[in-house]
Amino acid sequence: MRNLAIDAGQSGLRARVIETGHQESGGRSFEVDSSAHTGIRTDLPLGEQLAGAVSTLVAEVGTVDTVAIGTTGLTGREDLSGLDVLGLLGIRQLAVAHDSVTSYLGALGAEQGAVVAAGTGVVTLAVGARDVARVDGWGNIIGDAGSAYWFGREALDAAMRAYDGRGPATTLLQRLEAEFGDVETAYIVLQTDPRRVRRVASFARWVTGADAEGDAVASEICKRGAAELACSVHAGMERVAIAATTEIAVCTIGGVFRSEAITRAFLTALRNYRSAFQHLHPRGDGLDGATAMLTLDTNSALQTRVMRIELA
Repeated sequence: MRNLAIDAGQSGLRARVIETGHQESGGRSFEVDSSAHTGIRTDLPLGEQLAGAVSTLVAEVGTVDTVAIGTTGLTGREDLSGLDVLGLLGIRQLAVAHDSVTSYLGALGAEQGAVVAAGTGVVTLAVGARDVARVDGWGNIIGDAGSAYWFGREALDAAMRAYDGRGPATTLLQRLEAEFGDVETAYIVLQTDPRRVRRVASFARWVTGADAEGDAVASEICKRGAAELACSVHAGMERVAIAATTEIAVCTIGGVFRSEAITRAFLTALRNYRSAFQHLHPRGDGLDGATAMLTLDTNSALQTRVMRIELA
């Protein structure tokens, strides 16, 4: 059998072919060069985009039996309209999940615990014996607390408060001046930038940089952002009924956690909620998680978050 695993993000796609029962080894896998494939746009129909991506990949690698996809932008089964056409390609089954699920599987496998993925946005997934809870990941307008966007937005706010005299002095103002020149027109530049979300998120580096230089305002932002992330993990654990005294695996992934200061502050804040947990490094990534979805135990609580479509 030949299966296809796909990690579909906003910045691009990654894919892997898995062949089972290959010669004496019992199987093999190889990644597909998917650099030419564009990422997922959340403002366009998801099913049509995924169908197009799968069709293109199958044309490159040949017929596959099952396709497992972890994707951004998935809100429900209605998003998968149009995928049934893939049955014409010989595909028998599709397994599709939000990329928070495949990130979890890649990072921790199917064991109980929590994975908090903090990049431009942020989402936390907690998995218990029977239940799964998604916390945040609601976008920069009504959520994503502790994301790179959140840190960048806080840096800009603190800088403008210092400029106006509404807040304490901070070197974040000097960083804003270096970036935009005229402080009073910075907001216009950002509002008219079509890539403003990514640009604001890039300013998270101002916070960690200023914190390393001893800036008190930046240090406070680091602590507040870390506390938001810890709160999300705790909320997820509560919702899946994992007691605070139970030692559980917690995995942190994403660019925000490249900052040692934020990671330390996160772990300190989490200890205020939970007396026992084990902080682990991820075992793999989202593509590894999409691959694991192909053989996910039927008793796993994560099965409730996987949509399966029989095509033939």
